[in-house]
Amino acid sequence: MGTDLGENIRMEDLIGPKLTPEDRAAFTEFKRTRREQEVRNVLKRLLADASRRETDNALLKKICDYAKRSELSGVLVSPVHVSAARRHLAESGVRVICIVGGNGETLPAVKKYEAKRALKAGAGEIRLIPCYPALIGNDLSYLKRELRKVRRVAKNRGVVLSLEDHSLGEREIALGTRAAAEGGATGVCVRGETELVLRAVGCAAGKLSVDCSGVENADQLRSLISLGAVRLVSPCPESISEQLFSALDASVFAEGNFPSD
Repeated sequence: MGTDLGENIRMEDLIGPKLTPEDRAAFTEFKRTRREQEVRNVLKRLLADASRRETDNALLKKICDYAKRSELSGVLVSPVHVSAARRHLAESGVRVICIVGGNGETLPAVKKYEAKRALKAGAGEIRLIPCYPALIGNDLSYLKRELRKVRRVAKNRGVVLSLEDHSLGEREIALGTRAAAEGGATGVCVRGETELVLRAVGCAAGKLSVDCSGVENADQLRSLISLGAVRLVSPCPESISEQLFSALDASVFAEGNFPSD
């Protein structure tokens, strides 16, 4: 994080050598306000995962309402919930992100059609499930072909290649990241495991954003950001938010602990 007011300075530098209790209280509040803003900036990196099977309409609305209040980056949904999520999020600026591709075994033309329908229904970004046999079988050309079909219908909206399946290791992450870069994707998403994140970030080489899924607590979030993750997908963003705000006065939340966007 770049130098900012309140960083690496003493109270005396701002207020003078003679501090009244009121001065000290005001400076403490100043620092707290600054740190609260750091938390809010981190929350803008979070994607709320509403794609799970147990997500009914009531839960979807609850997740979307929280995403709006906290100004999260987006809400991840399955195709059946795109329209409802768009209505709940309205003009909030929180993006609807739709998972396309089912289990990965559908044909590229089907994925293209599914993406087109999702975008028409209000999705602002596509999370594409790749063909796992092609990924595991090292078929780079097939992976790029299906990505390009979806990319064409997405136009100026994001397409992120999902590399989150538990069958995928570092080799597949490397191949998938290469396919994403050459196939026109805007990013990849990997499981929130150190080795996989480092491999994706290294292979992306600044050309793609790297998202991480399965983030369950604030400590994991901080660690993944330090590794280079841009956005974090979590099924429990509200819990993470509570942990971050509760740590405002703790040493683990010292200034500069979070990189800036």
